[in-house]
Amino acid sequence: MSETTEPTSELPDVSEDRYIAPIVGPDDPRYFTDSGIEIDTVYDAEDVAPNLEDRLGEPGAYPFTRGIHDGMYRDRLWTMRQYAGFSSPEDTNERYRYLIKHGSTGLSMAFDLPTQLGRDSDDPLCDGEVGRTGVPIDTIEDMRICFDQIPLDEVSTSMTINAPAAVLLLLYELVGEEQGVESKLLRGTVQNDVLKEYMARGNYIFPPEPTMRLTTDIFEYCAENVPKWNTISISGYHIREKGCSAVQEVAFTLSNAIAYVEAALERGLEIDAFAPRLAFFFNGHNNVFQEVAKFRAVRRMWAEIVRDRFGSDNPRSQMIRFHTQTGGVTLQAQQPEVNIIRVALQGFAAVCGGTQSLHTNGFDEALALPTERSARIALRTQQVIAYESGATESVDPFAGSYFVEALTDEIELRAKELMQQVADQGGSVECLDFMQMEIEESAASYHERYKSGQDVIVGVNKFVTDTIDDVDILKVDPEAERRQVERLARHKASRDQAAVDARLAELATAAEAPEGNLMPPMKEALRAGASIGEVCGALRDVFGQYHGGAFF
Repeated sequence: MSETTEPTSELPDVSEDRYIAPIVGPDDPRYFTDSGIEIDTVYDAEDVAPNLEDRLGEPGAYPFTRGIHDGMYRDRLWTMRQYAGFSSPEDTNERYRYLIKHGSTGLSMAFDLPTQLGRDSDDPLCDGEVGRTGVPIDTIEDMRICFDQIPLDEVSTSMTINAPAAVLLLLYELVGEEQGVESKLLRGTVQNDVLKEYMARGNYIFPPEPTMRLTTDIFEYCAENVPKWNTISISGYHIREKGCSAVQEVAFTLSNAIAYVEAALERGLEIDAFAPRLAFFFNGHNNVFQEVAKFRAVRRMWAEIVRDRFGSDNPRSQMIRFHTQTGGVTLQAQQPEVNIIRVALQGFAAVCGGTQSLHTNGFDEALALPTERSARIALRTQQVIAYESGATESVDPFAGSYFVEALTDEIELRAKELMQQVADQGGSVECLDFMQMEIEESAASYHERYKSGQDVIVGVNKFVTDTIDDVDILKVDPEAERRQVERLARHKASRDQAAVDARLAELATAAEAPEGNLMPPMKEALRAGASIGEVCGALRDVFGQYHGGAFF
């Protein structure tokens, strides 16, 4: 990097930790990204490593640093998704149709906590949680209501679901069959990334080994039956929400991706049979330049991993396709309308970094689920970026910037170092505790930098007001939970219980076998009217339940 003012002897040595920002206090003259990368006053050609053209390549060609399509947004804009789901299937359906009417080009499905944990709404453990953080889905009836008057061959639906991902995908497929839509026409994504749940989020059901079996079951099933479906969205988003840095987000996400690929290869799948349907999910934070560099670096790194480590000959396997969501953890409750500015910056960075899909958060989400007004402003933010900012007119607009190219190289270097530490400990499945501790250390550093004023949060630790701004927030109908439980009771009373019991028994028997894809017996149980809690319960009885690692 170019020469800057030399640190004085009083400045602490910060060379030891290469993955998180040091705590140096607000009076230190140096600047650092959250990954501990020191920012120089000015950058020039000497700060960029030789052979830049080789690392860049051409847009749409290996190593895809400049984007996975040669024309990028000049040819087709990213998919504009808005995350939605709350209260009840009826309310969620209404919000979906509202978003489509206002220009959303894809749906992103949020599920309540019971659904994410594979439990029914009438489970005593779920009292008070039904419909609070997303839509409750107990049976095919709920999925049917969510997509009433929404043709499944005309929308792309992303489902933020992990441990019970197979169940929700099969319910969606069954509703498609009812609509007369062939499975091969369905487009969308299941998140299906439980490793990050063990690391950071905590919404898991089964231990890692059977979970990896279910994950690869989805890979195999979709390759044969739902070929346009993205079988996993390997997620750095949630570990960034937990408090990791940008470098840790890249390193741990790609380490998890390697674990999933290795599991699929062990199943006997060919790399180019499933890798083109792998998708990724990243966080968008406020440091525009680091975020742009992060997206460019991760594209280059994944291309190298898939080609050189796993021997892929297919460029579609080597190109990383990712969804971005603006940073929920960056939203502040004190002056919520300031979040509109944060979201715009984060969305702009994601677009300049070449995302394929984008969700922009509502400004009120530090307080509650978004209202229709805040959801519309968030969607309009994407539309302004698309049509007014100029970011879509040139491919990879930051390419060649001394600063951004230096950051891109540095993020790649540090992420590879951290990935090697994971690999040396046996890979992601074997070193969950290590990754948890790394994330916790980064989160603690964030907190200390904020407390000291080293990191300024506008409206929170600087430029504060005497009063908290008052905004209208979404209030979930307190009667929605009662209605959902009653609907589930009616469903269970009206079905052929003997048929349900038989299909669940067949599923349990299949799960006890060391091999065999569990998707077909799960589908038949759901078709017979089994609930998500019953299907996951049958598997829980066989696989057991995971009870957490170092921090859960």
